[in-house]
Amino acid sequence: MDPETTFSTLHTYCAERLGAPSAARLVRLARPGFELTEAGAGEAAGHSRFGGRAMLEPGTPWPECEGVPLSLLAVIDTDALAPWLGDLLPAGTGLLNFFALDSESERCDPAALEVSFKLDLLDRRLGAVVPARSAHAMETDAPARSSVFGPVAWAASPGFAFPDMWDPAWDAVDLGSVVDDMPLYDITNLLPDWSEQPYALHAEDMAFGWPLFPTGSSPTLPDDEDSIHYQHLLQLSGQDEWWIGGDGGWMHWSIPADALRGGDFSRAIPTPDIW
Repeated sequence: MDPETTFSTLHTYCAERLGAPSAARLVRLARPGFELTEAGAGEAAGHSRFGGRAMLEPGTPWPECEGVPLSLLAVIDTDALAPWLGDLLPAGTGLLNFFALDSESERCDPAALEVSFKLDLLDRRLGAVVPARSAHAMETDAPARSSVFGPVAWAASPGFAFPDMWDPAWDAVDLGSVVDDMPLYDITNLLPDWSEQPYALHAEDMAFGWPLFPTGSSPTLPDDEDSIHYQHLLQLSGQDEWWIGGDGGWMHWSIPADALRGGDFSRAIPTPDIW
């Protein structure tokens, strides 16, 4: 189904279980996104993939942290995803390259490890998102000291996501007596059969939508900003060659909604879930 029809189906589904007033408030939190899985033949969502070489426009500087180059972790081809996202992205956004300082994998450079010891795990300099117009993007070799991971092409299955139960975005919705006995809003408690819906997103690797927090944490944003004003860009669980480190958690990148509308990806930040 197309996104408009699917969203209408989602609204009807919520209304049948919670009543029309509560459903109208709840679906305002639903965001379109994609479950990312390893692609079979002919299934790849454009250039979307884990690892491989960055897709950058000529002359684009490679992002660094404290003089150490970040590592390319993923590429998302928004041209391939745009029909489902509507007006969420500026026209012509193209490719998004997701970088982070690799201080955990077997390929990490000792200098990256030293930098990681000096910085807080939530330091925004530890990650970057670099866009590239599709018509101008070229595969770009990583500089010395940057880890390179084997490419895994992604298929992208569209759907809608609600915030994780730990996400303070739930504070923006009032469901009244529906949740009187719930200490935390949880979509699986509100709608017990939610995960069975064909358009329900709940994936380890996900583009857009809302982030999940397996450690029971929540988004850590600058100056305790409200997550409702940020758009989630990518959720990346541990891969065969890379993991976030710590005692658990996944990597996320997010961007202020106003920056996304203006296409200013320099304001995108890493928002990892980690202990």
